[in-house]
Amino acid sequence: QVQLVESGGGLVQAGGSLELSCVASGSIFNINDMGWYRQAPGKQRELVTTITRGGLTNYADSVKGRFTISRDNAKNTVYLQMNRLKPEDTAVYYCSADILPRTLVRRNYWGQGTPVTVSS
Repeated sequence: QVQLVESGGGLVQAGGSLELSCVASGSIFNINDMGWYRQAPGKQRELVTTITRGGLTNYADSVKGRFTISRDNAKNTVYLQMNRLKPEDTAVYYCSADILPRTLVRRNYWGQGTPVTVSS
């Protein structure tokens, strides 16, 4: 059973910082791309950032220069450092990972989400 568990969300004032973490656990053979998505109230889920196993990154224009994604392959963990947060960053943040479990059926997995609220 593969699971993704996020942590690190919370309430922060505009201009502040938060770091999210997401750990993949279970019977995992390897992990390819990992990423973060977010869903604000009343809006569709949107891509925030992704990172390949080799460390290549991609960011939504709205977070470029403020957010940084990183990963520790040995720990099956992906991080999201969020700086200079804005009220419009308020959303539930979801971790996503392209995982090949030991059953050898690769698919995308999602975490349960962690809320981030930025007050003005």
